[in-house]
Amino acid sequence: MSLLRQHAPADHADLPGPATERMLAAAEERMGVTLPGDLRTWLLQNNLDLPEEDVDDDVACCGFDGFPDEGSFFLGIRAMEKLYANRFVPGGFDPPDQPDQPDHPFWRNEWIPFLSDQDGWSGKFIDVRDGRVGRWFVGEVTVTGEYASMARYFDSVAETLTRIANGKSPVCEVAEGRLVWS
Repeated sequence: MSLLRQHAPADHADLPGPATERMLAAAEERMGVTLPGDLRTWLLQNNLDLPEEDVDDDVACCGFDGFPDEGSFFLGIRAMEKLYANRFVPGGFDPPDQPDQPDHPFWRNEWIPFLSDQDGWSGKFIDVRDGRVGRWFVGEVTVTGEYASMARYFDSVAETLTRIANGKSPVCEVAEGRLVWS
């Protein structure tokens, strides 16, 4: 976030403040899971829920466009809960008709989405069992362990922001303090 503040200060200024412990505890209770430490730390610094008046009921997920890349955004607590509830399946994993492959489901209830597109068809999640970050895309095989942790994932986001700030990104630049995707 310090790189975003440094290189795209107008985008950074639009972001809401942190979540509270009370907000996180309430979300954990509603979802029935304990949020992993990395995710808690992130949300206690950056609850990226849009203000209620900016939420679009016609899209599955809402967030701040254009960060960390074009077409996806980090979820705030409300959006995270909504997408989690949409993905939650009785029995713990989907598809349930493949009990011989419980390590390769499309979705597990132990996965908490933290990044998504507006349709909720693709994004990234953190596994509450071990803190690894994976990605899903509806209709494709879910990838688990894409990053060893959220810290490793955020290292990759920092590298991307640094490339953009240095003018070395073919798809994004900074203009008037904002990330502009081509």
